[in-house]
Amino acid sequence: MARPRRIVLIRHGESEGNVDDTVYEREPDHALSLTPAGLRQAEAAGGPLREMFGDQRVSAYVSPYRRTHQTFRALSLDPGRVRVREEPRLREQDWGNWQDRDDVRRQKAYRDAYGHFFYRFAQGESGADVYDRVGAFLESLWRSFEAPDHPPNVLIVTHGLTMRLFCMRWFHWTVADFESLSNPGNAERRTLLLGGNGRYTLDRPFERWCKPEPYGATG
Repeated sequence: MARPRRIVLIRHGESEGNVDDTVYEREPDHALSLTPAGLRQAEAAGGPLREMFGDQRVSAYVSPYRRTHQTFRALSLDPGRVRVREEPRLREQDWGNWQDRDDVRRQKAYRDAYGHFFYRFAQGESGADVYDRVGAFLESLWRSFEAPDHPPNVLIVTHGLTMRLFCMRWFHWTVADFESLSNPGNAERRTLLLGGNGRYTLDRPFERWCKPEPYGATG
């Protein structure tokens, strides 16, 4: 099995929805673009990635949203060394109908009280739903490692919550661990590094906004 040396997760740059949540009343989430600042963030993130990958090959997976595609293009990776695929299972959490602002505010309050992992937005998804599809993607990713010529690098361009859930699934974190973590910043990355013992470690932790409060034996 040709496991990659590193798996890089990167969040998209700042989007229109990050600076003005009223845009969801007019545009679907998947169609939102990067702001000029978000484009600059993605361009700045490209330099360290190009240096990291050097002349090595990269297998890239991109969420099907406009802002993630724009982020990937702005990274300016060498197209001759990158195999890129759109991966719908890496999309953002489906928030449901955002046209009613008052209802959205109520649901966000419910989610904060109920828990981000378990609360399901009306006509949308819970964090647990996203966890399941990220898990399905991971099964496909592991099968791809069976190819003897698999590239030594994997790049995943996705969303903040999806990044946290990817790591939760990979490292077998508890729900309490997940609930205590903050999203990475726009165009911020986390890297899973393959060690000499055959195991992956995270290059740096996610910031915590609270102390985990597990229920019992797995905490």
